[in-house]
Amino acid sequence: MGIRVALNHKTRYCYAKPVWLSPHVVRLRPAPHSRTPVHSYSLKITPTDHFINWQQDPYSNHLARLVFPTKTSEFCVEVDLVVELTVINAFDFFLEKYAEEFPFKYDPILLKELAPYLEASQSGPKLQELVKEFRRGKMRTIDYLVEMNQR
Repeated sequence: MGIRVALNHKTRYCYAKPVWLSPHVVRLRPAPHSRTPVHSYSLKITPTDHFINWQQDPYSNHLARLVFPTKTSEFCVEVDLVVELTVINAFDFFLEKYAEEFPFKYDPILLKELAPYLEASQSGPKLQELVKEFRRGKMRTIDYLVEMNQR
């Protein structure tokens, strides 16, 4: 049994005189692939005189593209959301055979696709120390992730 949680988010801008608003893209909607059950969602935009087009990015996240045909002295985005918090095992997934033990090597094609996510910025001494501590040769990848998460 989960716990229902209601969330209200409001961002409001007031202008001294009426202004033209450029098109806006609002990314304040739960991802459709989220495992958290969403019981209700609403998005309210002020000024009410606007056009809204719902789109999805390449990762299936929802985007609200807003266009405002008239000047306004206020811009407001309000989201109301009710979700159910449930216990989810973050380590409940399958691994490819080659990735069952850590460290592992990606297939060259996959490595090329993942390149932007594998680019590391310079790390500080504490992170370098932690990484060195956990480099102990081969071990089950899931066990490695659980142990790192526990730390």
